[in-house]
Amino acid sequence: MRQFTAIVNPTAGGSAGVAVLLRVARLLRQAGAGLETEYSRSLEHARDLAREAGQRGRVVLAVGGDGIAGGIGGALSGTDTLLGLVPAGRGNDFARALGLPTEPEALARVLLDGAPRAVDTIEVESVHGRAVVLGSVYAGVDALANRHANRSALFKGAASYYAGGLRAVASWRPAAYRVTVDGEQLAHRGYTVVAANSAYYGSGRIIAPGARVDDGLLEVVMIREAPRRLFFALMQELKSGDHVHRPEVRIVQGREVRIEADREVPWGADGEVDAVLPVTARVLPGALTVLG
Repeated sequence: MRQFTAIVNPTAGGSAGVAVLLRVARLLRQAGAGLETEYSRSLEHARDLAREAGQRGRVVLAVGGDGIAGGIGGALSGTDTLLGLVPAGRGNDFARALGLPTEPEALARVLLDGAPRAVDTIEVESVHGRAVVLGSVYAGVDALANRHANRSALFKGAASYYAGGLRAVASWRPAAYRVTVDGEQLAHRGYTVVAANSAYYGSGRIIAPGARVDDGLLEVVMIREAPRRLFFALMQELKSGDHVHRPEVRIVQGREVRIEADREVPWGADGEVDAVLPVTARVLPGALTVLG
């Protein structure tokens, strides 16, 4: 029977995570599994707790949204520690890419009986150092929108992403990017560049329909300069992934992507935004083992 260590960050929407965890924990314990809960003080502390639990041979549960999932998943990348997700955040996009259920009984069955699965992670390098993340690296208006969403006191959940997106697009001026994919330089002027391991970002938006978490490739999505009214329409199409059929959208695949721009452009990963370009993202094939 699996032995679990659940890690919750109470300062980052942890109350919702605790509520979800309590329902799942009851089912795990009823089935005979062991479960301990750790409360982290920060994302870095959560990483430390995850590494320590993994060294004790426990299955680590990341409880929350994409921030804590990406932080803990990045810390466990390249190890043999098994990761489980308990989706309880605003976005839950990597859990969505794994096809995880949100209903507690079904999720508990996955955690108890699900077969381990090797998935890719993304190594990120910038002037701020090196990190490993799970879902995607994005640079442009979406990173600005995410920054607004993270700071929003008025809107919560998916609404914060939508409101943040409207605010970001209203003030955005297209940037001139230099995107290098596996050594090939691509000129791009527009709204964003996304290096996607997962199809989803921004709370269920299908930015890269062709992305797979286990194919050893990044899907690089570039959205070119367009009238704002067209970009707002394109934002709506992210719900279905239909934006990829527009001529303003270019998609290529690669294993390593470097993104630069002619001015200060924010970039983020897994729902966290605290940096500006340049950034390099490279895929780490099969580096993380997850339940899902």
